[in-house]
Amino acid sequence: MTIPTAAWRLATTLAAPLLRWHLGRRVLRGKEIAARLAERRGLAAARPPGRLLWLHAASVGEAISALPVLEALLARDAALHLLVTTGTVTGAQALLHRLPAALAAPGASGFPRVTHRFLPLDVPGWVARFLDGWRPDAGVLVESELWPNLIAAARTRRIPMALVNARISPRSFARWHRFPRSAAEILGGFALVLARSEGDRARLATLGAPAPQCWGDLKAAAAPLPADAAALERLRALTGDRPVFLAASTHPGEEALVLAAHALLAPDWPRLLTVLVPRHPDRGVAVAELAARQGLAVARRAGGGAPGADVAVYVADTLGELGLFYRLASLAVVGGSLVPHGGQNPLEAARLGCPILLGPHTFNFEEPVARLMAAGGAGLVVPEPAALAEEVARMLSDTAGRRAMAATAASVAAGQAGLPARVADALLELLPEASGAAEAGMAILTRGA
Repeated sequence: MTIPTAAWRLATTLAAPLLRWHLGRRVLRGKEIAARLAERRGLAAARPPGRLLWLHAASVGEAISALPVLEALLARDAALHLLVTTGTVTGAQALLHRLPAALAAPGASGFPRVTHRFLPLDVPGWVARFLDGWRPDAGVLVESELWPNLIAAARTRRIPMALVNARISPRSFARWHRFPRSAAEILGGFALVLARSEGDRARLATLGAPAPQCWGDLKAAAAPLPADAAALERLRALTGDRPVFLAASTHPGEEALVLAAHALLAPDWPRLLTVLVPRHPDRGVAVAELAARQGLAVARRAGGGAPGADVAVYVADTLGELGLFYRLASLAVVGGSLVPHGGQNPLEAARLGCPILLGPHTFNFEEPVARLMAAGGAGLVVPEPAALAEEVARMLSDTAGRRAMAATAASVAAGQAGLPARVADALLELLPEASGAAEAGMAILTRGA
C-alpha cells in the first residue's frame, strides 16, 4: 500500500462519524433518501442465489449508458442476477424509470433479476460490510469511479473487477500522474479495462492500467431517450408552429447566457419559445426567478405550468423528460459546454433528430464531438449572448440546413450499436462457471496483472 492510499484509508476511517452527519445533511437537501441511509454505510440485504454480477454507475449518464449492457447480460444468462448501485438519487431514479418493470419484480428465484442499492461511501468498514454481505462474483465500475478502499477490498476478496467506458480527463490525468505508484496500485486492481476513447486508453495505460482496450463509447450506443407520447402531443398542440430553442442539461451560468441570447432574438423572433432544462431539476425555481427578473414571461413544468402562447421561457425542471424536449425543439444547445464543465452527451440529441449547437467546453465527450464536428453534424458557438443569438437565428432561418445537420448527426450516433453486447460478453467471462468464484477471480486477476 502506498503512502497516499494508506493516508486515504486512515482519513476515511477517522471521518466516518462526520460522514454520518454529512449524509443527514444531504437528506435535508434532497440528495439522499432517509429510509435508505443504511445502504450508504454498506448494509446489505438478502443475496440472490446463483451468480451475482455487481455494476456501479455513479449518476444519470452512467446509469443510462449501462442499461443496454444490463439487458444484454440478462438475455445471455437466464439465471444471472444483477446488483446495480448508484451514487446519486437522480441516478437511481433514472435507472428505475428506464428499467423494464419485469426486471425489478421477483422472478422464479424469488428475487428480482435487477436489484438497486446505493453505493456505500468509501470508508473501509462500510465497503467491507457491503462486499461481505452481497458477495458478488464479479464487479463492474462505469467510467471514473476509482474509489481506493472499495477497489482494494474487492481485490483482497478476490472479486474480479472491470472498469468499463473508462474515462480520465487530461486534468484528472495530471493529478493522478503526481502519484504514479498509487495510480498503478488502484488501476492494477482491474482484470478488464475498456476505455471509451483512444485518448482515455493512452492516459490509463500511462497510469498503469493493465492492458486497457478501446472498443468505443457506451454513450454512443445507448438507445434513444424515451418520451411519453401523450405528453409530447400536448406540448406540440400548445407550441404549434412556434420556433423552439432548447438549452438542454444546463449548468449554473449557462441559463443567464441563454436568456440574454433570447432577449437579443426576441425583436426578430417574437414568437420564440426558449426551453431551459437544468441538469439538476432542483434548480428550477432559481432558473425561473432569473428569467422573471429579466421581465420574461416564464412557466415551470414542475409547478404545473405550460408553454402557452404568452410564455417566452419554459423551465422544464422535471426528471427523465429530456427526450420529450429534444423531440419538440427546433434546435438545441447542449449544456455543460458553454461553461468549463466539459459538456453533456450530444449524442442524445443526435439520436432524436434535433440539430445541435455546442460551446467550446466539450472535453467530457471529446471523441464523439470530434466525429460530429468532422461530419458537419453539430455547430460550434462562442459562449457569448450575441454570438449565440446570431447562430440560433441563422439556424432557425435555414430549415433545410437544420434537417441536413440532424440527419448527419443521427448517422454518427448510430455507429456503435453492437458495443453493449460485446461488453456484456466480456463481463460474463469474469464470472465463475458455477461455484468457486474466489479461485476463478484470482486466476483472472493474475492474468490481468
